[in-house]
Amino acid sequence: MPSTGPLGGVIPANLLPFDGDLEIDEASLRRHLRGLLDLDGVTGITTNAHATEVATLTTDEQRRLLDITIEEAAGRVPVISGVYEDGSVKAAKVARAAEEAGADALLIFPSGVFDFGSQLRPEVPYAHYATIAAATSLPMVVFAYPDTSSLRLTTDALVRICSDIDNVVAVKEWSNNIISYERNYRALKSLDKHISVLSSFSRSLLASLCIGADGILSGHGSVVADLHVELFRAMEKQDLLAARHVWDRIQPFGEVCYDDPFLDGHNRMKEALAYLGRVDSANVRPPLVRVSQQERARIHAAVDAAGLPRERPGG
Repeated sequence: MPSTGPLGGVIPANLLPFDGDLEIDEASLRRHLRGLLDLDGVTGITTNAHATEVATLTTDEQRRLLDITIEEAAGRVPVISGVYEDGSVKAAKVARAAEEAGADALLIFPSGVFDFGSQLRPEVPYAHYATIAAATSLPMVVFAYPDTSSLRLTTDALVRICSDIDNVVAVKEWSNNIISYERNYRALKSLDKHISVLSSFSRSLLASLCIGADGILSGHGSVVADLHVELFRAMEKQDLLAARHVWDRIQPFGEVCYDDPFLDGHNRMKEALAYLGRVDSANVRPPLVRVSQQERARIHAAVDAAGLPRERPGG
């Protein structure tokens, strides 16, 4: 097992290709994973997350996806597996199963139960994380949702979860509000315990890295992992000019991916992968529907403008 240490660096969340029958396309998946894992500077891989359309996957499919990801990683980098369940006891079972399968860490999604006022009952999200933590010895990453989401965590709730639950070691910071990002970053870095802050602020990634980040964890990295590595390394060297040049390539493509409606974000990224020839097709599972041909043309133009090399035409 690779050392998870303090999680950091560039950790893409892989996309999941489906064939024409909407079954997992294992050949395309393995090619996609190898393309990410072979990049110098990729320090981990996250699977069973939003980017893999985890909400549409059966338990068996989640296990198969994790098994394939672990096989392809081959101990080179940590594999972080998502825990996507509303019920805490069910989530704990998923966490135990991922540990038994060989995952190195867990990305814990908020429960849908948070939707009904959890900000007024911070003990509710705490109990969710504590219940999962009691079932596994693996390091856990808290998934902090946007300020506009009813599944969000307040800074105080986030700090308590991170400080009091021993195997919580990192936060995937997706507040999508630069003020909240800085507030969370400063609060987490004031703790006696090291908590890795992994920016998922893909539409304002450079700004978040300027405040501070231990790494990048984003589905957007499934397409532009090489540029994320360049950007992160430039910021490590405090070379803002170089970072701005890289960001000038990433930002327009990110705007296309994360445009409204947001639900098409990873759908659009899959279109980009197919256009680049990194997967065979851009099929998505219901309730998602492939974007229009007009939007595909817009995605392709953004990919070309970013200077991403095409391997073999697909789509």
